[in-house]
Amino acid sequence: MAEVVAIGELLIDFTEISKDSNGYPSFAAHPGGAPANFLAALSKYGISTSFIGKIGSDTFGQLLKNTISEFGIGTEDLIIDDSFFTTLAFVTLDENGDRIFAFSRKPGADTCINENEIDYNLIDNASVLHFGTLSLTDEPSRSACKNAVKYAISRNKIISFDPNLRMPLWNSEIEAKNQFLWGIERADILKLSDDELWFYFNLKPKDGIRYIFETYKNVKLLFITCGADGVYYANRNCCGFVSSLKDIKVIDTTGAGDIFGGSVLSVLLKSGNILKLQELPENKLKEAVVFATAAAGLSTAKYGGISSIAEYNEVLEKIKQED
Repeated sequence: MAEVVAIGELLIDFTEISKDSNGYPSFAAHPGGAPANFLAALSKYGISTSFIGKIGSDTFGQLLKNTISEFGIGTEDLIIDDSFFTTLAFVTLDENGDRIFAFSRKPGADTCINENEIDYNLIDNASVLHFGTLSLTDEPSRSACKNAVKYAISRNKIISFDPNLRMPLWNSEIEAKNQFLWGIERADILKLSDDELWFYFNLKPKDGIRYIFETYKNVKLLFITCGADGVYYANRNCCGFVSSLKDIKVIDTTGAGDIFGGSVLSVLLKSGNILKLQELPENKLKEAVVFATAAAGLSTAKYGGISSIAEYNEVLEKIKQED
C-alpha cells in the first residue's frame, strides 16, 4: 500500500518553448499538476505513493494515467470520467521571463471529483496525505478534498499542504486567502513560496516563520522556497537556510517547488524521522533540505514537472560538486 497519498489535480502543462514572428507561442506538452509532481518525486526516490483525482477519457487523460503508472504512482482512485475534459494549463513567459498561467478548466475533470468517489482505504493505509488549494477552488472537489483531509486527521495521519497559488483560478483574493487559511489550520507540514507568504501574510521569510509558528500550533515543519536564492526551513527546534544550486542553466521552473516538497519528504520518510517533525535536530533537517534543493534545482534545467525529475545518483553527485 502507498505510504503517501495525494489528492488534487493531474493535468497537462503546455509550456512555451518559443515565439513566432507575430508573437504567438509554440508549446510543448508535459504531464503535470502539483500533487502529481509531488508524488512523482517521492516515487522516484523510493517511496510508495498513490493519487486520488479525476481525469477525462480523452487522449490527454490516458497519457497522464500511463505516465504516473510508469512512475509507480498508484492509480486505484484515479477516476476517468467521459463527462469532462482533462484539465489543461498554458504557461507563457512575459518580457521579464516570468511565468503567466492560463487554464482550460471550466470545468476541468480535476474539479469534478466528489466525496463519494474517494477511496478512504488508501488514506487508512498511508502515513501522509498531501493536498493543495487548487482542489479548493471549485465544487465538488472542494468538499471532496476537505472531507479527505478531515478523515486523515481523524485517523492521525500527517497532513502535508502546499497552496500552489494560481490566482487566475480564483474568483477573488479573499476567497483564495480563506481557503488557504482552512488548509494551514490543518497542516503538519507546510511549504510556501516567498511570493505566497507575502500574498497571504505580507511578511518576508524570517518574520513569516515566526508568525506561522506563533499563530498555527498545528504546523510542525515549515519550508519557504525563494526561487533562485534558496530555501528557509524550520521546525520548533531549529531553523536555517540552504542556497540554491549555483551552476544550473534554468529553462523551466514549472514543478520545481512540488519536486522540492516530494524530495524532502522522501528523505524524512526513509530516515524514519517523519513522526518527529517538530523535534528533528538541525543536521537531520538540513540534510533533507540539501537533497531536495538539489533535486528541485536540477529539475529546472529540463522542461516540465514530472518529466524533469533527476535520478537519485545524479542529485547526490550534484551535491558533491556543490561542496
